[in-house]
Amino acid sequence: MVRVLIVDDAAFMRKLLKNILFTGGFDIAGEAENGKQAVELYKQLKPDIVTMDIVMPEMNGIEALKEIRKIDPNAKVVMCTAVGQEQMVKTAIKLGAKGYIVKPFQASKVIEELKRVAEL
Repeated sequence: MVRVLIVDDAAFMRKLLKNILFTGGFDIAGEAENGKQAVELYKQLKPDIVTMDIVMPEMNGIEALKEIRKIDPNAKVVMCTAVGQEQMVKTAIKLGAKGYIVKPFQASKVIEELKRVAEL
């Protein structure tokens, strides 16, 4: 089963993603509420995929993506973005993000994107 680390500063968003992914047959490796915590948990948990919010306190999603890719150049990170953050998504893709999902989430699109990234 594919293990996912969910990273978002909003608890309700983490809970929503957790429910969507659980329903889609994914295992939740852990949750982080900022980029700094995400990097630490990535080292400990070694998840198969990370869903990464972009705008977060302490360390944003772009910086966390860079740090995770330094630790594991093959890391599969899917950016979670709000409408209107297309430039940030382009930057993230250049830095190695494997995909993105747009808020507000549609469960079917989230599962489809994560299955694509996981190569299921």
